[in-house]
Amino acid sequence: MTAPTIILVVEDEPLVSMALVDDLEATGFVVLEAANAAAAVKLLESRNDIRLIITDVDMPGSMDGLMLAAAVADRWPPIQIIVVSGHRDVEISDIPTGSAFYSKPYRTAEIIETMNQMLA
Repeated sequence: MTAPTIILVVEDEPLVSMALVDDLEATGFVVLEAANAAAAVKLLESRNDIRLIITDVDMPGSMDGLMLAAAVADRWPPIQIIVVSGHRDVEISDIPTGSAFYSKPYRTAEIIETMNQMLA
């Protein structure tokens, strides 16, 4: 039996976060949540089992999702990254190599398909 895959969702909109977390958990992922980049970094520093992070770009605090993605790629290179945004056009050059970007509203099934490819 394989251990469940741990995912970190970083999203400041509670309803968006709840919907995504529910869908990911229904697919079999174990999901941790953070409402901003600072909380996400604390979780990442305290655990070594997070395999993938999904982060919104626009969040409160001193670090947005693009800065968080860069920090994760630098400090925790094995962690896969998916960036989402409903307000900004993000170029592939704005996110770490190997990451993925989705505009909101996204189809969760597409994100899960990308996650499965990244984690394979």
